[in-house]
Amino acid sequence: MAKSKSSFFCKNCGAQSAKWMGRCPSCGEWNTFEEEILVRADTPKGKSSGMVIPSSPKLIEDISLTELPRLKSGFRELDGVLGGGIVRGSIILLGGEPGIGKSTLLLQMAMALSDTKVLYVSGEESESQLKMRAERLEINTNTEHCYILTETNTQEIFQQIDQLRPDVIIIDSIQTLQSNLLDSASGSISQIKECAAEFQHLAKTTAIPVFLIGHITKDGTLAGPKILEHIVDTVLQFEGDQHYGYRIVRCTKNRFGSTSELGIFEMTGNGLREVLNSSEILLSQRDEDFSGNAIAAILEGNRPLMIETQALVSSAVYGMPQRSATGYDIRRMNMLLAVLEKRCRFKLGAKDVFINIAGGIHVEDPAINLSIVAAILSSVTDIPIDAKTCFAGEMGLNGEIRAVTRIEQRITEADKLGFTRIFLTKYNMKGLKQNQFGIELIPIGKIDEIFALLFEPRKSNS
Repeated sequence: MAKSKSSFFCKNCGAQSAKWMGRCPSCGEWNTFEEEILVRADTPKGKSSGMVIPSSPKLIEDISLTELPRLKSGFRELDGVLGGGIVRGSIILLGGEPGIGKSTLLLQMAMALSDTKVLYVSGEESESQLKMRAERLEINTNTEHCYILTETNTQEIFQQIDQLRPDVIIIDSIQTLQSNLLDSASGSISQIKECAAEFQHLAKTTAIPVFLIGHITKDGTLAGPKILEHIVDTVLQFEGDQHYGYRIVRCTKNRFGSTSELGIFEMTGNGLREVLNSSEILLSQRDEDFSGNAIAAILEGNRPLMIETQALVSSAVYGMPQRSATGYDIRRMNMLLAVLEKRCRFKLGAKDVFINIAGGIHVEDPAINLSIVAAILSSVTDIPIDAKTCFAGEMGLNGEIRAVTRIEQRITEADKLGFTRIFLTKYNMKGLKQNQFGIELIPIGKIDEIFALLFEPRKSNS
């Protein structure tokens, strides 16, 4: 065996150095270098005899474009996020908070993949624990295609893969694996890089798709070196508040499809359930209208959603006004409040303002701005907005309502869910006709127009 040698790695970005450094020259973070013992051997990465697809140099014009059909995961929502299904030979990284449901999702997927041999490798749970989980989730455990392996050594895993020859491999999780090629502990930066590289080599040479479950840090980023995200083909983020039943799968990297797709699941006692009509779960069911509520027509990826925005404006009782936003960028909220005070003469400097996005999701679509402003104005005047009215528009610093993308999709979704009118910018009206949709289109140009249309007639009637 080669002589052991040590090296220093940055915990934040994975940069390597021959000596300890106080500040990482790559990412600029302080005190992130840790020493790790390295022992390199001559064993090839991801060795799997008999399954390797031979490769040789080819002219680019001689490469065939015949594409193998994608595997269906059993979840329409997950297939949509992946770009239409599981690509053969791809390596997919799934990250999320502890207990959010990563293992549950992939175990359900493994049991739902019919006529597909799946190897589920667990380094965190025993075989009996996985069996108990499957029975608790009422998953059919009499299937003959799902195999469980509890092992953390990659060389042992590759031997089992060579014997079983599965069609899909699931690793739970990459932080628990350890390669004999290194002398460092499992979960260290060098082990994560080495194990991920071995499975990348396996996936590319055998055309077997590999799912890796990854831990995240307290900041919400994937644990381990940044190179882990560069190695894999697809990075999925499993999000959601544990106090809510809904989970969202976002795609932050995808070499085989769009990164703008999104999947929504509901956590139930029987596992994760797909939510196909996501707009209905994000709208509150109430018997009467309250002030401070407004419905926004937003886009998450390519999917239009109708989501409820809530605002509460009250007098500050502690001297310093409070500003709080849940599911929305608080800096953006402060900008909208400044525009309202400057352009619409609303005195909000001495008011507490609270914003909440219903459903526990975080929205970044700028088209929600108009709905946020409408909810704030409704709370200030204490006049409720009609529940069949929705909004789609971005607000600029001069109080103008700017155009948003794919307005027809937003209007169609609002019409489908029974809304009677939608406020949008007049700059989005090009090519649109009032009789084109079954919903009334109300174009506006500046923010003071929405106040005049929504609240002034009702104030005069009262």
